[in-house]
Amino acid sequence: MTFRHFITIFCLCLCFAIGGLAQETGRFSGGFQSQANFFLRDSLIGAAGIPQYDRQLFGAQGWLDLKYSVNGFDMGLRFDLFNNSNLRNPNFSFTDQGIGRWFISKQIDKFSFTVGHIYDQIGSGIIYRAFEERPLFIDNALYGARVAYDFNDDWQAKAFTGRQKLVFDAYESIIKGAAIEGFHNFEAAGVSIVPGIGVVNRTLDDQTMESIVGILTGYIDSERVKPVHNVYVGSIFNTLNAGKFVWYVESGVKSSDVFNDPTAQREVFGGSTVTGSFVKKPGSVIYSSLSYAAKGLGITVEGKRTEAFNLRTDPTLLLNNGIINFLPPMNRQNTYRLTTRYSPATQDLSELAFQGDIRYSFNRKTSILFNASNITDLDGELLYREFFTEFNYKYKRDWQIKTGFQIQNYNQAVYEVKPEVPLVETFVPYVDFLYRITRKKSLRTEIQYMKVGPDGDTKQDYGDWLFAQLEYNIVPGWSFVASDMFNTAPGKNSPIDQETGEKLSLHYPRFDVFYTHESNRFGLSYVKQVEGVVCTGGICRLEPAFSGVQFTINSTF
Repeated sequence: MTFRHFITIFCLCLCFAIGGLAQETGRFSGGFQSQANFFLRDSLIGAAGIPQYDRQLFGAQGWLDLKYSVNGFDMGLRFDLFNNSNLRNPNFSFTDQGIGRWFISKQIDKFSFTVGHIYDQIGSGIIYRAFEERPLFIDNALYGARVAYDFNDDWQAKAFTGRQKLVFDAYESIIKGAAIEGFHNFEAAGVSIVPGIGVVNRTLDDQTMESIVGILTGYIDSERVKPVHNVYVGSIFNTLNAGKFVWYVESGVKSSDVFNDPTAQREVFGGSTVTGSFVKKPGSVIYSSLSYAAKGLGITVEGKRTEAFNLRTDPTLLLNNGIINFLPPMNRQNTYRLTTRYSPATQDLSELAFQGDIRYSFNRKTSILFNASNITDLDGELLYREFFTEFNYKYKRDWQIKTGFQIQNYNQAVYEVKPEVPLVETFVPYVDFLYRITRKKSLRTEIQYMKVGPDGDTKQDYGDWLFAQLEYNIVPGWSFVASDMFNTAPGKNSPIDQETGEKLSLHYPRFDVFYTHESNRFGLSYVKQVEGVVCTGGICRLEPAFSGVQFTINSTF
């Protein structure tokens, strides 16, 4: 434990103790989450070649959250543990432990402050969002201070400054920002607005600047750009409520800044070219959504245009590291195993996206849904297209059926950085049937089929899939799940039999047992999972195949 961590724990314990001695009784709450992985090597599906499969055999991660509120103070402490974990990078092993978060906040009449690790956002997050997504090892909390002032019940101003969290430390660049958000009701017109405006500035530290300059020194003169210490971003946003309509719009701009463009062509010494280069450009993004809701009918349309809006605490970082902002995804957030197999990651350099969603309920028993999305880059190249339908019917309380289909076009070359591969084309019909045996017992089954690309040797990616799942629930308490994902018609990337040279049709089974008691949930699973993209809210990463046993605990108190 470092001296800084010791001082942090000491100060928080002192605050807890002072709160406990106060006359007013405080409120204590928290939660514990943990996952243990027992790795079972399976070189046939690609679950091999990393330390966990080759020699460590076990990995775990856990989080303990503690929160205490008393006399207007809110205090929190979180302990994070990683032992031979593959969460930070699925291809490597990570071990460390320490204080992952601490904070102290206080409300003093109309003024409030928070110090420590802070989660917050401006608008929808287009210019700033400090958030956590544990499944993707994202924790972009601001390690610093935040102040806010409530002018009245409807209007608030806030400002913050600090550094972005990096596991148990922080990046050196400074992030600072401010925003004003409010609400106004035009009662006579039956209209209300929720406007806001925000600005953010990132200042590079000298060491990061020297690293960027060192990289640019290797560029030829015509390709070299001049980096800047400061980048400024700003946005204006508003939600308009008018009867059955809700309209949200947000526009953000970014000053000229140096960032890594993996698609840029750069000339090198000797006259040849390479792909990937630091460029310097200003950026912009505009996002809007319009919703209509009436009896039985809901309609939503969305649009977004993004250009050169890469915003990181360190421009040399890649993938999901050091991201300061959040760009809303423009595809449907699906839930079924095969409908989520190909999910598009939000593109911050070049994206033009539209989405429409229509839901209609004929009555309490019957409803339909249709969703369509189309995503291209600013040059018109198709990145993603999806058509999704769902029909839902309930028969009394006895049973319920959901069925429909999905059609996709997915640019695997862009989203998974696999050059010279064609668009993946899929057709996925599915059915989900729930039968209530008694008031406390139910049986649910899913069947999904994915038809991929052309037949024969040109069949795309891993080819066709069949997925089936059976789930038996006893309320309260137990849940038993068994599923299998079978590669019915292997594609170009499917494993090959080393003796015959033929592509293999493999099974990827999974068995789960979950037990819930009050606020505690325990899970034991045997998992064999194919390589694929894992996404949360438009933030994605490519994960390798997994083979092993998982034990999970989720508890709140």
